[in-house]
Amino acid sequence: MEALRTYIFDTTESTPALETALQHAEEFGLRVPDAITGSLLATLAAGAATPAASGAIAVTPAASVIGLYLLKGLGDSGHLTCIDPESEHQRHAKSCFQEAGYKSSSFRFLPSRPLEVMGRLANDSYQFVYGDVAPVDQRAFVDAAWPLLASGGVLVLADSLLDGTLADATRTDRDTVAARETDAYLREMPGTLVTRLPLGAGLTIVTKR
Repeated sequence: MEALRTYIFDTTESTPALETALQHAEEFGLRVPDAITGSLLATLAAGAATPAASGAIAVTPAASVIGLYLLKGLGDSGHLTCIDPESEHQRHAKSCFQEAGYKSSSFRFLPSRPLEVMGRLANDSYQFVYGDVAPVDQRAFVDAAWPLLASGGVLVLADSLLDGTLADATRTDRDTVAARETDAYLREMPGTLVTRLPLGAGLTIVTKR
């Protein structure tokens, strides 16, 4: 498995803009996906996009890294909305997107708390939503993001399974309980297809049927 991962990393193309974004994330201690997970995000965004609509939302302080993967998947007609209260990270993301050659009309930034602004976005208008949120906020984030997705849209929760501690019944701390409840909530929601992958601390992918 390690040889396979090494091969994938060695043969996955990077870009100067992505390297700049990764350096910024490391400098500020921001969580980012590895190249394998990033490639999956690009593929999921591409699969969710349609000829008529290819809108995505990224809720993460690491908007520069996540955004580059999503814009790559969305294609030339894609549009990305990045939401995070830290304007410095968003300014850096804008610089990275421009360095990568994306037009300013391809993205926008909302420097606000996600749960405060998502309720003002249009329902059924997005094909992809990515969230890197605290475990205690996951349930509220899902409830805010789900109406925004069009049919066939995809919701991704990063590091949502806390490295598998959800399976340890003796863990009753606030984060573990919240993440465990959100995981169960998603699996019980009607009209969903839920996939959980051992990427990062556990990646949850939910498709809206």
